[in-house]
Amino acid sequence: MIFTPPASDIEFESVDTIKRYQDGRLVEAIDYLAKNSPFYRRMFKTCGIDPESITRVEQLTELPFTTKSDLQRFNDDFLCVPRDKVIDYVTTSGTLGDPVTFCCTENDLQRLAYNEMKSFSTAGLKPGNIVQLMTTIDKRFMAGLAYFLGIRKLGASIIRVGNGVPELQWDTIQRLKPDTIMCVPSFILRLLDYADQHGIDYRSSSVKRIIGIGEGLRDANLDLNLLGKSIKDRWDVELFATYSSTEMGATFAECPHGCGGHVHPELIIVEIIGDDDRPVADGMAGEIVITTLGVEGMPLLRFRTGDIAARITEPCDCGRNSYRLTPLIGRKNNMIKLKGTTLYPPAINDVLDNTPWVVNYVVEVRDSAAGTDEVVVYVGLKDSHPADPVKELKDRFRSRLRVAPIVEVLPCDAVNRMLMPPTSRKPIKFIDTRNKPK
Repeated sequence: MIFTPPASDIEFESVDTIKRYQDGRLVEAIDYLAKNSPFYRRMFKTCGIDPESITRVEQLTELPFTTKSDLQRFNDDFLCVPRDKVIDYVTTSGTLGDPVTFCCTENDLQRLAYNEMKSFSTAGLKPGNIVQLMTTIDKRFMAGLAYFLGIRKLGASIIRVGNGVPELQWDTIQRLKPDTIMCVPSFILRLLDYADQHGIDYRSSSVKRIIGIGEGLRDANLDLNLLGKSIKDRWDVELFATYSSTEMGATFAECPHGCGGHVHPELIIVEIIGDDDRPVADGMAGEIVITTLGVEGMPLLRFRTGDIAARITEPCDCGRNSYRLTPLIGRKNNMIKLKGTTLYPPAINDVLDNTPWVVNYVVEVRDSAAGTDEVVVYVGLKDSHPADPVKELKDRFRSRLRVAPIVEVLPCDAVNRMLMPPTSRKPIKFIDTRNKPK
């Protein structure tokens, strides 16, 4: 399967045109799976499904879901091409369990480049911009490679610095003067602290735009969350959030209006499903289920991401008519019931990210002796912290969340070892040791 972009940007076409376009791409995708995917050929046969009968997006509900467990158990059966057509091997980060390998063909890499080119364009980038990448491009990480390919295809300039090391980041900013940086948003606070400590005038730097990955910058109402406000209050730059995953091979990026992440209809179909596994109304939160379009190596049909968000269909002032996604509320498997209150880890992170004397942290949820959820927050602190930091943190949690977890203060180095295990490509802020039912 060769991915061919539409002649014009489909996101600016009418809603009806986008719908007809996606119906046609879905037919192509299912036909390709029926001919080339051992996993889906078996699924169609076992479930008595005629692939040719699926001609509209609404009919996806007639098909079974694909789960993370399917990918883990039958990884090789998802491959649709001979091994000699695989150009790049990537693995998922393992956030929802054991990592899964994805095989990308040359066509898939071209599609990735197109996806990120469109996403960066959505955020306002164009040829002539200079982007400093504060993400890894090694360790079998798809995202870092995708960003590189997309910026290159866009015609903008790239500075590949990698993650961490504030001193190197600021040296690069001062030497090469990027106008855009791309990183995990909470790292920005570390950059600003370093700048304050070393007399760097970041407000007068060349940086005018930050594109965040892996963490939210807005709440469900599309206002800046605590982390976003903390950055914006200290550094008056444009903030853009993105949402993507290895499985999707696509990115939802904000435009300058900050009204949710825009879908690229030529790359992905999104369903939002409720607890009954049926579609929910637009605007209601549910689990994101995706079907990839134009993927050659390992395409997916109705894959359950485990992420919770809502779909926005109201027009955006940028002129795009494709639907958008709200910021993620959390992961379905990571839902916490703490003292009768339902929480997701991002809500806990938001409080900690907005506490200026917290250096680093890890959140652990485990089973209590009574069989309920117990949450422990391990924090590393600056030397200048309140006399009773545990009480202060618990008060902050109660103010924002109505309930407070257990708080344990550890040396910053000890927390950092929990955050960055040797095999990890990104910080692991959430650890779930609950014995949940399969």
